[in-house]
Amino acid sequence: MTDTKTIAEAAHQDDVGLSRRKLLVGTAGLSLAALAVPAIARADDKMTMSGMGTDTRSTSLGDRLYSINIHNGLADIAHDPADIPPPITRKTPQKVVVELETVEVEARLADNTTYQFWTFNGRVPGPFVRVRVGDTVEVHLKNNENSTMMPGGGAGATSANPGEEHAFTFKALNPGLYVYHCAVAPVAMHISSGMYGLILVEPEGGLPPVDHEFYVMQGEIYTEEALGTPGLLTTSYEKLIAEAPEYFVFNGHVGALTDHYPLKAKVGETVRIFFGVGGPNYTSSFHVIGEIFDRAYQLGSVTSPPIENVQSISVPPGSANIVEFKLEVPGRYVLVDHALSRAERGLAGYLIVDGPANKEVFDAPPNPNASGH
Repeated sequence: MTDTKTIAEAAHQDDVGLSRRKLLVGTAGLSLAALAVPAIARADDKMTMSGMGTDTRSTSLGDRLYSINIHNGLADIAHDPADIPPPITRKTPQKVVVELETVEVEARLADNTTYQFWTFNGRVPGPFVRVRVGDTVEVHLKNNENSTMMPGGGAGATSANPGEEHAFTFKALNPGLYVYHCAVAPVAMHISSGMYGLILVEPEGGLPPVDHEFYVMQGEIYTEEALGTPGLLTTSYEKLIAEAPEYFVFNGHVGALTDHYPLKAKVGETVRIFFGVGGPNYTSSFHVIGEIFDRAYQLGSVTSPPIENVQSISVPPGSANIVEFKLEVPGRYVLVDHALSRAERGLAGYLIVDGPANKEVFDAPPNPNASGH
């Protein structure tokens, strides 16, 4: 079946407990090469302060400590894709304080399965950092006192033993969307355990307004145990080196963007997805089944003209992209990597769109074979 803007392949299906196979059926230590320094931040409800008004005083993006989310009695490191600071409205650069705490936590990986994640502020991906070009950014990195590993990056500027905290400053010179990650050897192991996130350096004048912005990142998890094994799973260095992951995930774990935090919007609204690949190894062919991206900002460049009217984008590990589109038809659209076998290993998310039918754009009678081809 060809994906077009007029296809809404799964209108109003409520079962979010589907198997991975059914997800696609009937559905619509830190490194930041661009800035030459690491950039990290603590998840914060008050990140809005960095973009409001004309106050040029120092602004902190870390006014509250991280919290471990509990879902059905089990620690949950999934990052809500709607948990993102709003666009910056101020017209001048300022000093922005960002804070991070590295936390190791056993948390849900899949049904009946847990994993020892290494996180920034108890979430995977780590906090979405939003600053403006020209801002001076002051980074505070603390390693939780209960940690067993040492995070770091930035030529050792942030290497911290358990209980230690270090700080540095940098100037955000290059507008764009960038991946940050832990940079302690073996780097791939730290990344695959969850230590990655995105930083947006807004250009002067910001980005065009949209109704909803979402934060989605793709990662891989390498375990000694086979896919679906119950209990606490252990990291496999051999599979990591062989680039043979057992799980592919959006926002930390299987089901994060289907069972726990599906993206939600309404017919007629515009959506922007900040999409990144932590990896550490696989390129993503990011696609939303049933949609066409009106605009895509390749490799996260916000100063180059976006490409238009594309169904999938290629995002290498350690890179990012921004996609924008308008929602014409209600339904449940599925976020995938179009290397679709990866959906069998957990890689899928939902965009649930509510609103009236739009038969001028899409119209089809009920089909008793809707769960087939």
